[in-house]
Amino acid sequence: MLWKALRRFGRKLVRRRSLELGMAESRLARCLNTLDLVALGVGSTLGAGVYVLAGEVAKDKAGPSIVICFLVAALSSVLAGLCYAEFGARVPRSGSAYLYSYVTVGELWAFTTGWNLILSYVIGTASVARAWSSAFDNLIGNHISQALQGSISLNVPHVLAEYPDFFALGLVLLLTALLALGASESALVTKVFTAVNLLVLGFVIVSGFIKGDLHNWKLTKEDYELAVAGVNDTYSLLGSMFPMPRVIYAMAEDGLLFRVLAQIHNDTRTPIVATVVSGVIAALMAFLFELTDLVDLMSIGTLLAYSLVSICVLILRYQPDPEMKNEEDELELQEETPPEAEKLTLQRLFCPRNSIPSPLSGQVVYVCSSLLALLVSVLCLVLAQWSVPLLSGDLVWIAVVVVLLTLITGITGVIWRQPQSSTPLHFKVPALPLLPLLSIFVNIYLMMQMTAGTWARFGVWMLIGFVIYFGYGIRHSLEEIKGGQPPLKSRAPTVGLDLSRSCTPSI
Repeated sequence: MLWKALRRFGRKLVRRRSLELGMAESRLARCLNTLDLVALGVGSTLGAGVYVLAGEVAKDKAGPSIVICFLVAALSSVLAGLCYAEFGARVPRSGSAYLYSYVTVGELWAFTTGWNLILSYVIGTASVARAWSSAFDNLIGNHISQALQGSISLNVPHVLAEYPDFFALGLVLLLTALLALGASESALVTKVFTAVNLLVLGFVIVSGFIKGDLHNWKLTKEDYELAVAGVNDTYSLLGSMFPMPRVIYAMAEDGLLFRVLAQIHNDTRTPIVATVVSGVIAALMAFLFELTDLVDLMSIGTLLAYSLVSICVLILRYQPDPEMKNEEDELELQEETPPEAEKLTLQRLFCPRNSIPSPLSGQVVYVCSSLLALLVSVLCLVLAQWSVPLLSGDLVWIAVVVVLLTLITGITGVIWRQPQSSTPLHFKVPALPLLPLLSIFVNIYLMMQMTAGTWARFGVWMLIGFVIYFGYGIRHSLEEIKGGQPPLKSRAPTVGLDLSRSCTPSI
């Protein structure tokens, strides 16, 4: 009985969501055009990471090698962006990264992905507010910080900030109110500020070419050593406030978070409860924590989410797709696969019989991808924490790295030999499985350089998430409802929803 109960519990953790016809529909307002989306993307990148953190990292950590930091961060972002693009091409629906984790690797990993996306968006918003508060305070002669340090001091070193930041608190709450007004209104404001951002950057670039001194580009040995240390800080503010409530909405509508968070406002057709709750949490984070702690915590959440997305792309491309498979693929599979069940042999591991994915080949990729993630994590841990003995020629650590690289190469070869899905998409990640594997390596390597304090804060965040999932989400999941009783009304109530509104559904 105990074994059966454990098996049922384990199946709940790995149950996957099926791709259903019409699931691309959404109750959110789809009012954004291409220019709006580009402005949101550019605006989320041109923030405190460019104007505030880049200078601090160059001054205190990386020096002139700040350029190398930007290049490494850009590589990680580009690789993750390719994986996100394939997700969006498959189903243009709110919470796509979380959704495709749900489809490919199961419910627990989907919750983990969504929970980390929420972390990166919340902390990203808080860090932007804290950075701009610090910049504004510097412009007026540090009067705000001096007044608060003398009158209101938190006195919890290494945990909370020296003083509460009322300016950052008010800024986040103001932006929350703007988002609650609607997607089109907030997008208009974003376009205006993005245009200003681009003008300022253009002025700085032109001034740099005129006033720059090439002698400052000479790097010393210390500069190279500090380069890696500054990468995570330069990674900075890739999140934004706009997608934050939409991920929460997607998870709440699936029952993994509290259903009240999926309520939609009648007039604005925005996830009003999720917007307010996430905005308040981000405001409190900006109010209580230091900028450096916020940025490190945001980085580790973003990097883990990027890694999970890359793993999902790697798995999904090699899975059979019975829901969307066309008749020609079915005939081909029937012709190439004998009636008896497939058996895994060493020959079929490297030379599969089918030219399209089968359940056996999909399971092989699933297991191999999990092993890859484990081996890459161990390799990154060794490279990050024991780099000194490696560089000094310690044979033991060199042998460990060689063994890990050999295993990773062999497993990658097994995945490469499996047949890929022929489902037509507007965009597919090229050079599978190499690009997703490179993305996983870069992201995990950066994560392994985080401080123990950052890992401790991240552990607390994940603990809160797992309490919510195992206490609420696992019992109220739509997949649990489908499997345990007749179909129920799955969607949360809409606050005065007016279906006659002309605006079409949105992301």
